[in-house]
Amino acid sequence: MLTLYSYWRSTTSYRVRVALNLKGLSYRTVPVDLVAGDQRRPDYVALNPVQGVPTLVLEDGTALTQSLAILDYLDHVVPDPALLPSDPLLRAKVQAAAQIIALDIHPVNNLKVMNRLKSEHGASADQGIEWMRHWMTQGFHAYQALLPDGPAYSFSDTPLLCDICLVAQLYNAHRWGVDMTPFARLLEIEEQALKLPAFDAARPENQPDAT
Repeated sequence: MLTLYSYWRSTTSYRVRVALNLKGLSYRTVPVDLVAGDQRRPDYVALNPVQGVPTLVLEDGTALTQSLAILDYLDHVVPDPALLPSDPLLRAKVQAAAQIIALDIHPVNNLKVMNRLKSEHGASADQGIEWMRHWMTQGFHAYQALLPDGPAYSFSDTPLLCDICLVAQLYNAHRWGVDMTPFARLLEIEEQALKLPAFDAARPENQPDAT
């Protein structure tokens, strides 16, 4: 069986949980408490030198890291349902939207960055929250501007890679009080996605380590 090292509030872990569920793959979850520093344990660092989550360990013991790389792997080994469309132009658009979340918003808002802002640059807790809200708001505006009219999800009537990234990031947006008034389209996508069992089961609050 696949083993997913995950933290319940990690949006990157959330992405992989959704994909595993959509693909119908069985897996067991091993919690990694990022707040307690479990990611720095020597045994875990041996699996994931970046000291983050997720890590997906295959049945042969191979450890995969970085959520987008894991999602790409899963899409190749279990191609149905596809996370990326076959049309090259639409594929590029879906990847661009996903990367707004995964490469523009997430890296500047992750726990390591927030801790550094506070410990080395004197940011207060409130300033840290405003930092996260700023980058999420900017990214959501860019994401929403890319979307066509009509599909139930971002670019299709079925959820794709970008929708997985979006829904996970929206969890953080709600958690940190981002003003979602300008983002009605994104909230519609989220509402539609969370009706699906694959997304619902992957919600942070439904994880074994949720507190």
